[in-house]
Amino acid sequence: MSQTLEVERLFSSYGRSKIIGILLEYGELNITEIIKKSGLSHTTVSSHLSFLVKAGIVKEKRFNRIRIFRLDYASPLVPVLQNFFSEWKEASSLSRSISIDQANE
Repeated sequence: MSQTLEVERLFSSYGRSKIIGILLEYGELNITEIIKKSGLSHTTVSSHLSFLVKAGIVKEKRFNRIRIFRLDYASPLVPVLQNFFSEWKEASSLSRSISIDQANE
């Protein structure tokens, strides 16, 4: 994979965005838990995790057959993603409350 990860490649997939959000929320998870929380298939999650590991955003630990995934906080991209998701969640919440207030007027 190229040294530079374009933001378009990272966010071009709903699945990758979903997995990043899940790992931000829950920390370390095995692939089965990521599948359950994302609602995506095993093949899809596995493919996206491979991409994210190669991109240096996710770390994988193996314990025999168990694979645990977490964000790689050594990567300078992860704090940026963390900030983006946090601000997006806050703005989305604010937007919903404004819409509800306007509907009640």
